[in-house]
Amino acid sequence: MRTFYLVFGGVAVVGAAIVYYALRGGGGGAVLPVELGEMDQQELIELARPAGVYGDTAAPITIMEFGDYQCPACRHFGLFVKPQLADAYISTGIAKLEYYDFPLTVPHPHAFLVARAARCAGDQGLYFEYHDLVFKSQEDWSPLGSAAGHLRELADELEMDRGAFRECLRSDRHAEVVSANMRLGQELRVSGTPALFAYRGGPPLLKLGGASFLDLQMAIDSLAGLE
Repeated sequence: MRTFYLVFGGVAVVGAAIVYYALRGGGGGAVLPVELGEMDQQELIELARPAGVYGDTAAPITIMEFGDYQCPACRHFGLFVKPQLADAYISTGIAKLEYYDFPLTVPHPHAFLVARAARCAGDQGLYFEYHDLVFKSQEDWSPLGSAAGHLRELADELEMDRGAFRECLRSDRHAEVVSANMRLGQELRVSGTPALFAYRGGPPLLKLGGASFLDLQMAIDSLAGLE
């Protein structure tokens, strides 16, 4: 595991100094990151709030997951590793999981829109319920030319307010915070997904070497003094 501190240098965008503006199509709103401009460390941290927190917010240990909804490895983590984490550490109040968006938009063209859709579900208090449905149906929507219709169907399955969800999806809502999550991940040297960090109370952050339950167990037991 590698140790990181929440101290960022000059906030820069990976690659060129330009982040793409929103494209629209298929009934969805922003599907690519938006321009954030220059901001200092505190401004970035305040903007880059997690999409959802799984567990007791007062739990002493925090697991940060940077994920991509179109990533098969993230699907495995969300559907198979997260339940183990929940049983062993989240249900017992030892740890909580914070989900941060890190859509890899070049190989995964739907990932940014899906990240926004999940936050639209979060607006209705159904973030992790939607998160799980998206991953369970990943093989259905991932190859589509447009994922917007499937995303609306998932919202209907959860009996959301249809008008509110569709309005959110058609807009650019949450595009800025998803883009900020991406920039935060870049500052923490995230290069692939899922990427996991753990800390107790505050920095330094431990970067986990993998995304298995054993990786999580080692990190959490170390931070909790259970080794």
